[in-house]
Amino acid sequence: MEKKDKIKGVFSTQTLMKIGTGTTQRKTIQKSYWMATELDDGTVEIQPLNKNYVPSGPKKIITKEELLEKYVPEPEFYTYEVYPKIRELNKTIARADRHRMRGETYSAEFEYNNALKVDEENIRANFGLGLTYLERGDTEKANNIFERLVKLDAAFEKEHKHLFNEFGIKLRKNKMYNQCLEYYGRALDLAKDDEHLYYNIARCYFELKDFDKCKEMLEKSLELNPDFKEGKKFMEFLKKNNLIK
Repeated sequence: MEKKDKIKGVFSTQTLMKIGTGTTQRKTIQKSYWMATELDDGTVEIQPLNKNYVPSGPKKIITKEELLEKYVPEPEFYTYEVYPKIRELNKTIARADRHRMRGETYSAEFEYNNALKVDEENIRANFGLGLTYLERGDTEKANNIFERLVKLDAAFEKEHKHLFNEFGIKLRKNKMYNQCLEYYGRALDLAKDDEHLYYNIARCYFELKDFDKCKEMLEKSLELNPDFKEGKKFMEFLKKNNLIK
């Protein structure tokens, strides 16, 4: 069978809205735009476009049949409006990443903030800005980013795992232990079968000198993966130093 291209592009929906009351009431049609991406299982992930015409906000899954029945394709709008703005946003974040990697924290901050003006919920830009503040030791600003990230489910998706891990480690190294615990606890709500999460929580409890809780988290980590080397070494360290029974 010939392989068909997957659906990827912008679609629109229209909603009839009533404005005003009584004799001044009038009807208007509101048009909304959505980025649609067909997944491997044939379902379609859709995400709304924000006022700057980039995908932003919560994603949801619908069937291909629902997409074709209720949504109207907008190929020209995607080509001439949306795709160029997504590309420019990605370039801005890439510039910010390069500045951060070179230790140019103020230039990185400037570029990440430019990206967030276009998409305030952009996960890469939020993580990048948070990491920039943590690397600079600016814990107050880092805490503001932390509070934003823990509310975004997308921050804990697998595609962002590298940034997620780096941010958690930096929180702990900046002695932001309570934030660290809340951060990893939020991740546990979405993935309870990751031994590394329990291990990282154990590290936070160790820094807080709560060795019983530290042991409890390590035990959960090793229940999930009895061969987890870092977990076993940490447990041996605690026992060897008489920190746990």
